[in-house]
Amino acid sequence: MQAQVVSLYRHPVKGFTPERLDQAELVAGQCFPCDRLYAVEDGPSGFDPAAPAHISKMKFAVLAKIPQVAKARTAYDPATGVFTARAEGRADFAGDLRGDEGRRGFETWLADLLGDAVQGPLRVIAGPGDYRFMDSRSGYVSIVNLASVRDLADRLGRPVDPLRFRANLYVEGWPAWAENDWTGRTMRVGEARAQVLKPIVRCAATHVDPVTAERDIELVKALFDHYGHMFCGVYLNVETGGAVREGDGVGLV
Repeated sequence: MQAQVVSLYRHPVKGFTPERLDQAELVAGQCFPCDRLYAVEDGPSGFDPAAPAHISKMKFAVLAKIPQVAKARTAYDPATGVFTARAEGRADFAGDLRGDEGRRGFETWLADLLGDAVQGPLRVIAGPGDYRFMDSRSGYVSIVNLASVRDLADRLGRPVDPLRFRANLYVEGWPAWAENDWTGRTMRVGEARAQVLKPIVRCAATHVDPVTAERDIELVKALFDHYGHMFCGVYLNVETGGAVREGDGVGLV
């Protein structure tokens, strides 16, 4: 069952602006490139960089916890480490997240933006080595079927921005919700091959409009009410690396 990659996105800082790519190089056993490299603690999370382990998203400044995070429009340059952020009514920020000065600068800028919505203190942390701040312990690349999102929107009678689901790959060409039955199957993704690990269980982050930063649709409840599950998209584990580009084919092997 063949589909086509419509768009690719990375999220360099967990919870913040998706960045669209023309292509990416998937590597066996690793996360999507430049994805969830950093996270912003909202108060001490207990994360130990010397012994990195999966940690709940609710320890961080993310949409599921703080909708106002979507007010920040951010971008990251992996070549220089420079992270930029802007928000209406505030001075722009630019700083190198690889160093303490840049991290402290972004923490201060973000604390001013979020105000009383945070518990604090805010602290930017980096994933050591290949560790990334993923929501799943094992799902390293995420893919969303745009037909499933449209079907949900039709049930709700209103548009649903696919970027609410913060996936790495968005594809067109599969029947709605077909992906929910593919756990354990092998998939060709551009030049790469990957195993479908499991459907993605959605959370309150999807309730937030990525443009307005408002919680305006209870999508988790809508998924359960209309389909009896809380899934949208699937996690992949890359088994054989390779490039994936906009327009590439994606399908079960």
